[in-house]
Amino acid sequence: MPNDFNRQIIEEFRANDGRVGGPFEGARLLLLTTTGARSGVPHTTPVGYLPDGGERVLVIASAGGGPNHPDWFHNLVAHPRVQVEDGPFTYDAEAVVLEGDERDRAFARAVEADPGWAAYQAKTTRVIPVVALRAVASGPPRAASWGAALKMIHDAFRRELALIRKEIAESGPGLGAQLRVNCLTVCNGLHQHHIHEDRGVFPALAENRPELAPTLDRLRREHQTIAALVEELREVISAEGSDPLLVLPQVERLTDELESHLTYEEEQLIPILDAPA
Repeated sequence: MPNDFNRQIIEEFRANDGRVGGPFEGARLLLLTTTGARSGVPHTTPVGYLPDGGERVLVIASAGGGPNHPDWFHNLVAHPRVQVEDGPFTYDAEAVVLEGDERDRAFARAVEADPGWAAYQAKTTRVIPVVALRAVASGPPRAASWGAALKMIHDAFRRELALIRKEIAESGPGLGAQLRVNCLTVCNGLHQHHIHEDRGVFPALAENRPELAPTLDRLRREHQTIAALVEELREVISAEGSDPLLVLPQVERLTDELESHLTYEEEQLIPILDAPA
């Protein structure tokens, strides 16, 4: 069973769609459910994570720099299929312990973003493991309605962009490797979300609610505008020696445009999505 501190975080996380306060406020946090290596019983643990640019995230088995690997690490080594809760979504994932150069590069990225990881490594003689969690099966958002699901997904983008803006503003003279990955990950997420809407959600709404045509046309045009801003951000991030002073205005432009788009979409579509059948 989780200790009282972890239990409180788990309850707050689930009650607030992935948001928590206290020492983890604003942090990237997920709930990791593993299967006990010996007991076979599921165990849920809040852990910090790092975006990894695609369909996987990274977690670090630091145990605060303690002498032993945390229990959840032993569990996933024995049973690599795990469950991840990231706020809007709960999904099954395959856990892979990174080895050799791949582990070292990932850990170096983490240290560059937060020197606390290096402090943990300095406290212990063990090599702190880095684990990749790759989604293998997922379902719809954990929400009471389709409108609530849309709002949850939008809020997740809002939180991630706010965190990236903060990270860029506080970064040094160069754009760190992990910060580049963070930016590219949210760009990829926006791209995939808008493709899903353009190819799935919007055609279904248009078929059932023809009067929504002007609204859906506007939302599609805004998707194109946002896609152009995302591409501009990718180019700035990918440039050698990227300057945070050049990246930050691009992130702010994208954030402002996206906020306007999300607000309009919520105003127009949530009442429709949540209307009685």
